[in-house]
Amino acid sequence: MQKTRSGLDHLLLQQNKFQHYRIALVTNNWAYTLDNEQGRTALIKKGLPICKLFSPEHGLMALGEDGTLQNNHIDNLTKLPVISLYGNKFMLSAEELDDIDLVLFDIPDIGCRFYTYLWTMTYVMEACALHNKPLVILDRPNPIGGNMKKAEGPLLDESNCASFLGRWSIPVRHCCTFGELANYFSATRKMDIDLKVIQLFDWSRHQPVFNNVNIFKPTSPAISTIETAICYPGTGLLEGINVNEGRGSKNPFTIFGAPWINNYLLHENLDKLKLPGVQFSEIEYSPSGSMYAGESCFGLSLAVIDEDEFLPVHTGLSIIHQLLVTFPENCNKRLYKTAANPSGEKHLDKLTGIENSFSKLKEGVVISTKPGNEWFNKIDPYLLYH
Repeated sequence: MQKTRSGLDHLLLQQNKFQHYRIALVTNNWAYTLDNEQGRTALIKKGLPICKLFSPEHGLMALGEDGTLQNNHIDNLTKLPVISLYGNKFMLSAEELDDIDLVLFDIPDIGCRFYTYLWTMTYVMEACALHNKPLVILDRPNPIGGNMKKAEGPLLDESNCASFLGRWSIPVRHCCTFGELANYFSATRKMDIDLKVIQLFDWSRHQPVFNNVNIFKPTSPAISTIETAICYPGTGLLEGINVNEGRGSKNPFTIFGAPWINNYLLHENLDKLKLPGVQFSEIEYSPSGSMYAGESCFGLSLAVIDEDEFLPVHTGLSIIHQLLVTFPENCNKRLYKTAANPSGEKHLDKLTGIENSFSKLKEGVVISTKPGNEWFNKIDPYLLYH
């Protein structure tokens, strides 16, 4: 089987055509080459004159805690200045771009709308368009798959729910690469931008998700396995209510719990739904951090038993609805404070993309997770891979 080569790998195989450019690189520590070399050092060895680095949420080392402000610093590996795009601003300034000729973007992602690396890319795009700087996206695979039939909504309500967890209207599980989304946003947002996508090779958007284990890299402290990544578009929604979503344990986003949950009853109620591709088990654990740190939490673990059938967003919304109707006196909204949302308010709305989603789920309003032809017809002209 051919090994997937990222846009970074492809660039490194080409003749150095950027050697006369002053380059800024937007990246983090998990942007590796196929040979497991740090991307930024491989590019410098190639002779690319990189003069500064920009980093997203979790920082250049990708070790910062969720939602925690990241500071500017000097990279120990390259001795280059690192400017945070998850500090007191999200967008590159005119001054920061003034002494560079080209921006390279290379950050692995997990294919979920509320994972913020995507929106860092959009701010970089806007800054490059505004200040007339070419932008080159080094494309990487979507580790949770590119099969458009598996895309799951709901589509984001931009008027009421736009935030750094989702700026523009795409599904929660979008099934695209960053290169594809960059082309889509450039066209549909009518950006006047000099944009180039260096494509990845030997990746099929229809290959099974668990076949991606060899190309998956941990993207942040809580997303360390492919199993976590595939669950995250659903169980990540639990950040919007007062349960522990597995943070502070060895299994974030594949377990959840709270001191007030009767996990036997919840298990029984969820089993009645016959959710496809997933199996639940009762657990008890005590998270070392995050919500209910040091307390005994009773909950469930998720095991994806059929990735082809599994619907993570539908599963996550179903879990929240069952928690709301089974424990109506205990299950409440959660203030989830981050650098992007200091008040922590309306966090569930920002995650789902649906206004008043807590009330709607509690009342049993069906939130459709099928973007269907609406999304496919919009994105289809910008898809790069088959």
